[in-house]
Amino acid sequence: MDEAQLDQVKHAGEALIRPAVRREAGTAVRTADRPSWVEWLTTTDHKKIGTLYLVSAFVFFVVGGVMALMMRAELARPGLQVMSNEQFNQAFTMHGSIMLLMFAMPLFTGFANWIMPLQIGAPDVAFPRLNMLAYWLFLFGSSIAAFGFLTPGGAADFGWFLYAPLSDAVHSPGLGADMWIMGVALSGFGSILGAVNFITTIICLRAPGMTMFRMPIFTWNVLLTALLILIVFPVLAAALFALECDRKFGSHIFDPANGGALLWQHLFWFFGHPEVYILALPFFGIVSEVIPVFARKPMFGYMGLIGATIAIAGLSVTVWAHHMYVTGGVLLPFFSFMTFLIAVPTGVKFFNWIGTMWKGSLSFETPMLWTTGFLITFVFGGLTGVILASPPMDFHLSDSYFVVAHFHYTVFGTVVYAMFAGFHFWWPKFTGKMLDERLGKITFWTLTVGFHLTFLVQHWLGAEGMPRRYADYLAADGFTALNTLSSIGAFLLGLSILPFLYNVWKTAKYGKRIEADDPWGYGRSLEWATSCPPPRHNFLTLPRIRSESPAFDLHHPEIAELEAAR
Repeated sequence: MDEAQLDQVKHAGEALIRPAVRREAGTAVRTADRPSWVEWLTTTDHKKIGTLYLVSAFVFFVVGGVMALMMRAELARPGLQVMSNEQFNQAFTMHGSIMLLMFAMPLFTGFANWIMPLQIGAPDVAFPRLNMLAYWLFLFGSSIAAFGFLTPGGAADFGWFLYAPLSDAVHSPGLGADMWIMGVALSGFGSILGAVNFITTIICLRAPGMTMFRMPIFTWNVLLTALLILIVFPVLAAALFALECDRKFGSHIFDPANGGALLWQHLFWFFGHPEVYILALPFFGIVSEVIPVFARKPMFGYMGLIGATIAIAGLSVTVWAHHMYVTGGVLLPFFSFMTFLIAVPTGVKFFNWIGTMWKGSLSFETPMLWTTGFLITFVFGGLTGVILASPPMDFHLSDSYFVVAHFHYTVFGTVVYAMFAGFHFWWPKFTGKMLDERLGKITFWTLTVGFHLTFLVQHWLGAEGMPRRYADYLAADGFTALNTLSSIGAFLLGLSILPFLYNVWKTAKYGKRIEADDPWGYGRSLEWATSCPPPRHNFLTLPRIRSESPAFDLHHPEIAELEAAR
């Protein structure tokens, strides 16, 4: 065999083992020759992992919503028995667990994965493989907890807060409870790894010129949320492992005879109340990105808004025992004062948002419409939170439907409204296509009417004395009319998801591809300075960063100079 033939064989062998090479914007990009589903399952691209989180979260949102509809069907009239009492207990346990830990948490992580590296000019997160591992830990852990329904005794039925001794092996036997405990612990470990990744990325991978006080508000909120996760999730993990030791090895850590029942409440709520702010802060950040774009103004009080966010994060770990007023085992004046105090920086945030809109050139495209709905709904939740911060009021309203209504106004009003605002706002950045405005507005109004009809009346149910977590009630109790209204609203709320799903399908199939980097025209943060969708490593060139609005400076230099001169 001559030298030319040897070269041919050599090149043929290299072609068999070498990944395919394609050209993208003048640069060679190596791509593995493998099916797309394998690429998605093994990806380390932060954008694809963000998409996996968002899709998984929305699937859990639908599953948790179906459980909520089953509960509202049961409570629409007394004595219906749509579900047995045991099934109702499993439904409200898994509904709360799914919505908080398997929907809202990965939803935050999905938005953070997608947007945060773009906003700081990073090519990816600091630890791409760790990012992938964190996602699979979340998915496996959450699936283990949810698959408790397939066991002979059914899923966990002790409430998402696992109060001892109800959660011990005597009162809650069965494999489903153990699957919940270990599944949530595994998923929480994934959240801890993700938090480490986010903190490292924000501290170490910012683009030149992107100082801490030029970072977008959303990125600031991701950073503080990740720090909170590192503080409180290890406490939850330790408590869950201790509880499993009680169940399997008889360790008596949470035995009521030695005060263990109250110890569990302290450990759980030290996680549980900051968890509310872990869920809220990133979505506050989404709202803070949307408002300046549709007000055509820079964020009013940028530094004050950052300070308020830091204050909320710090105070959130000092108020856990306001869930324990009725136990008689906590110092009421201290925890009441701290709970009132945390309302102050939250009010500062509202002042910043309203100040940004004040005298702005407002336009109410769908993202701004969802943001306005968020502002109104969260104000209601905040006001009822101030009521519950007062021990005398809380003694009357604790464990009633008033608390259910307050919680949903606060968490649903934050997470779901801001989720849809973020979807409509960043969808062109995700996919290169715009969601349909008309369908977006139909979704908004249907969901808003259904939501307020469902939960507004529950304030009155709680004030009249209806306890939460009851599977049935008597007609003589006087709760029937309000429960019927609440159930009608719940089914309207459930139907509101259908226009959104149709919107996603229609946009994917018939939507026109966007050519502009910034389809809204007034984007301020750095993600609007790259293509829709971005290339694999996000930026081909980075603009000069000299303020907290680098994309706006790039696209509107004359206006940026006027803003800088003020």
